[in-house]
Amino acid sequence: MRGAVLPVAGTWDIDPGHADLAFTGRHFMVTKVRGRFTDVRGAITVAEDITQSTVEVVIGMASVESGNPTRDEHLRSAEMFDVERYPEATFRSTSVDWSGTTGAVHGDLTIHGVTRPVVLDVSFEGHVRDPWGGDRAIFSAATRVNREDFDITWNVALEAGGVLVSKEVDITIEMETVLRADL
Repeated sequence: MRGAVLPVAGTWDIDPGHADLAFTGRHFMVTKVRGRFTDVRGAITVAEDITQSTVEVVIGMASVESGNPTRDEHLRSAEMFDVERYPEATFRSTSVDWSGTTGAVHGDLTIHGVTRPVVLDVSFEGHVRDPWGGDRAIFSAATRVNREDFDITWNVALEAGGVLVSKEVDITIEMETVLRADL
């Protein structure tokens, strides 16, 4: 970590108003369809030994927005996320590999009641002091998941081959975190 300036050890709460958890899938195997979740909460606990750090995130699945109300209702339905039965998704880290300002955060992602291991490619974008005296650390992350691994299997076969909705979904995260004040 020579030369890298990382956030100080402590608990950094996700600022929900400055957290963007987005996803991209394919429609008709060609068109990119994007969406995001607006209800994202949790914390990153940065340890003195950065590899001992932890991440815990909760996503309110009903907060999905794709720019199309009809599609959003379908995403919330029992055919897809089934938010009535599974109102939240979670990510809990299991290990952290870090070098400089980038790393891999390994963890358990639970969606639709199914837990699978995933790896987030993470970068630390920097830190700032906000106008109210709070310390903020900014992180970016990305991963790719197969939605069928989480039992989200609804689809329609296309006459010309392929399926209506891609199995592979790219997830990108941009978030600000705020250092929790010691009480």
